[in-house]
Amino acid sequence: MSNPQLHYHRFNIFQRIEHIILLISFTALAITGLPQMFSLQPWASFMINAMGGIEMVRIIHRASAVLLIIGTIYHFVAVTYRIFVRRVALTMLPGMQDVKDGLQALGHNLGIVKTAPRMGRYNFGEKVEYWAVIWGTVVMVITGFMLWNPISTTSILPGEFIPAAKAAHGGEALLAVLSIITWHFYNVHVKRFNRSMFTGYISHEEMEEEHALELHAIEQGSVGVDADPESIRRRRRVFIPAAGVIITLLLIGLYFFVTYEQTAITTVPRQNIDIFTPLTPEPRSVQ
Repeated sequence: MSNPQLHYHRFNIFQRIEHIILLISFTALAITGLPQMFSLQPWASFMINAMGGIEMVRIIHRASAVLLIIGTIYHFVAVTYRIFVRRVALTMLPGMQDVKDGLQALGHNLGIVKTAPRMGRYNFGEKVEYWAVIWGTVVMVITGFMLWNPISTTSILPGEFIPAAKAAHGGEALLAVLSIITWHFYNVHVKRFNRSMFTGYISHEEMEEEHALELHAIEQGSVGVDADPESIRRRRRVFIPAAGVIITLLLIGLYFFVTYEQTAITTVPRQNIDIFTPLTPEPRSVQ
């Protein structure tokens, strides 16, 4: 039986900040990107004008892209730290059990199977969504670089790659927005408002429904046992300098991403140019 008074710690402060950064950057990218994608539509023109014009929209879009990349770099380092230093289990990797859980959940929702699947720390839906974000970020960064630096891109690749990158960038963006609205928003905010990414804690009832196997492990005392402190310190001494080098290289790469091609982040200043009109005599009527 669930105990409404019990709550379990699920996300630390750094993970919650990381989620907020992703929330802000993704929302800003969607708000500024979709109007550019559908710029001929009246609603898109209204949004672009409301945000200060196309130049301001592009600035916000690219600043949000930089914020997303910084958040991705932090996530990569944080995950590597948890795996290498703290020896945390790779609970986000999908496996055959997730396929079975997905089929069982489908059967349960259709009324074919009586019981819902019992799942661990991350269920099959969360794993699908996580790896979709990873895949989408990779696609958006690669195609975004090509669109941000078209001259440099076409000096290496054929010119057809630019419209292809534009199509992939827009298609992936549209898919991401639709999946967030239909999948993530429903499961996290409509089906049941999950506050764990804001408070860091999840209720006993939610644990029973979404993460029954993890709840069982917690109650058995087999979760949350830290590794040997001396081993952690020894691995940390190796990790910190290596991570410092990797972060420095990634930030240098980000700097070149932003500044590699000047034409991509500036627009040609508007000028008032007098159009030459030849002064020809007016035609005379022929008598």
